[in-house]
Amino acid sequence: MSIDVNNESGTEVDERAILDIARYALTRMRIHPLSELSVIVVDTAAMEQLHIQWMDLTGPTDVMSFPMDELRPPIKDDEEPPQGLLGDIVLCPEIAKSQGEEAETQHSMDEELQLLTVHGVLHLLGYDHEEPDEKAEMFGLQAAIVDGWRSDQGMTGPSPAPTVS
Repeated sequence: MSIDVNNESGTEVDERAILDIARYALTRMRIHPLSELSVIVVDTAAMEQLHIQWMDLTGPTDVMSFPMDELRPPIKDDEEPPQGLLGDIVLCPEIAKSQGEEAETQHSMDEELQLLTVHGVLHLLGYDHEEPDEKAEMFGLQAAIVDGWRSDQGMTGPSPAPTVS
């Protein structure tokens, strides 16, 4: 997979972990290994601008996803996944930091960014959380991916609870 992480935020983040968890999520979702993804880390002003421009909502948000080729995970085990451009995930570390601090199970900004990266990947793959059943499916899958990655990394404890709305 070709995954680019570009930190334009001015905040130091664990870019390697973002890259690794994105790769793990895409592999687990059986996305073609030649597919491409871009992750951009921005400050609150840039995120607010994107939020207004694309969602018509004021204020910054934690994560935004911009799909390109609308790739989806294969449905059947023997189905060959298509390759293409997944799109862009935009993360805001300042929002991630405050969400991690305010969460029921407090966690670091980097842990929140890892969770948000998986959340963004799932949005790129067509998952949503508008309806209760969609939310249950997406957040369950998100937790399973984060927990699997953390386990592979030798980290202990469950993943942070989802803080994205």
